[in-house]
Amino acid sequence: MSEPSGRGAWRVLVPVMALGAGLLFGTSAALAEDEPAEPETLAGLITERTAQVEALATQVEELRTEIDEASDASPLPAKVDAEALAPLVGSEAVRGPGVQVMLDDAGYTLETLPADYTVDDVVVHQQDVQGVINALWAGGAEAMMVQDQRIISTSAVRCVGNTLYLQGRVYSPPYTITAIGDRGSLLGALEDDATVSNYRAWAEILGLGYQVTELAEVELPAFVGTLRAQHATPLGPRPEVEEELPLGR
Repeated sequence: MSEPSGRGAWRVLVPVMALGAGLLFGTSAALAEDEPAEPETLAGLITERTAQVEALATQVEELRTEIDEASDASPLPAKVDAEALAPLVGSEAVRGPGVQVMLDDAGYTLETLPADYTVDDVVVHQQDVQGVINALWAGGAEAMMVQDQRIISTSAVRCVGNTLYLQGRVYSPPYTITAIGDRGSLLGALEDDATVSNYRAWAEILGLGYQVTELAEVELPAFVGTLRAQHATPLGPRPEVEEELPLGR
């Protein structure tokens, strides 16, 4: 007895469909194996992003050189105005007198940590670095650099664990903040700033590093990055130092 034509067709199509599905699954698995794995830890992600930022910074410098070479032959009025503003906005390297502030952890271990204090009390915090930066801007700083990077008014300084994260790069203490400007005004602003004064008090109590150096002349590099503000987050100050030794910050 012969089979209906429809049933015979299904006997042929079912193996073909199964073979096709197997090929699709195999291809998907092979493509998935070829894709690079995402970092599984925050440290790995930061390292990957740092490498990407450095590669992009190199491309920016190459493109900037090409643009400069193409426009030097016939500068437009707008270009002349931009060149006059370049030192102020950070897009050009600058040189002049200034001051440098160094902040550092106290250097205790868990075994040597003073009684009634925590590890959090003896390390430099994000607001400490930001406090020095704000004081120097208030003191009339014409240009500023944190570690080896030029910063501008929209630069964001963040802490990730016990490290500083700035414009795609990670730094460990000690942290240096360098500013160009009238040295007397800059030093006076550091002395008068409440946040910096509070840090100095903690430094005297627990041995945190705080050193200010006057510089006869220093050169700061051009800022590398976008000049457009992305977002802003207010930072809270450290607890005020009492006359008696405080227990925790």
